[in-house]
Amino acid sequence: MKTFKALSALLSYPSIDLKKAAEVIGQTLHEEQVLTPCAIQALCPLLTDLTKMDLYELQERYVLLFDRSRTLSLNLFEHVHGESRDRGGAMVDLLETYRAGGMELEATELPDHLPILLEYISTRPIEEARELLVDAGHIIAALAERLVRRESSYAAALAALAEFAGVEASADMVQELLSVADDNPNDLEALDAVWEEAEVTFGPDPNAGCPATRDILARMDPVQNPEPAAVTRH
Repeated sequence: MKTFKALSALLSYPSIDLKKAAEVIGQTLHEEQVLTPCAIQALCPLLTDLTKMDLYELQERYVLLFDRSRTLSLNLFEHVHGESRDRGGAMVDLLETYRAGGMELEATELPDHLPILLEYISTRPIEEARELLVDAGHIIAALAERLVRRESSYAAALAALAEFAGVEASADMVQELLSVADDNPNDLEALDAVWEEAEVTFGPDPNAGCPATRDILARMDPVQNPEPAAVTRH
């Protein structure tokens, strides 16, 4: 299902390739109709941003949201396990799920990074895809609500996934996650204190550099000779 490849790309670090593919992504969503018409329509502002905004501004916005706000981290286990030992076991189980499904993780992100999970889900039958998203649905719904509060166009992508999984923001598990105060991405001292522990790594080195959108877009509509990104993530 290309829909989940498309959503994986939309939630990845912005690149020249992603900007060029925004129109194709929109067409894919409309053609497959995996998401509801309302969910697809709600994604239009994000697609427009990717098309019209300067790449540097897109990357800066992405970093402020997802890299400098722990409560908006796209590493899903961060929200339920933090740095506890349980997270390690959950990572190993997820890696085994990927391998059993024929996917070997070669990206620089962790296995629980939402775009990677979505790339895997795109290879599974639709009901299995739904079950996998249900497992993470309360986290995804909480992320969607946090992004709504920040008036971010990314909220539509998370809300679409939560709707597909059948998880509502009013659910008890979602409200429990939302009870944690939002990070202030501009409070660098507080953020340093939160992130001072080294992140657990599984597989490829997550500090190996700026993660590209990998081959997600290439599988949908290859773009030749991509230009270098304007910003490097750290």
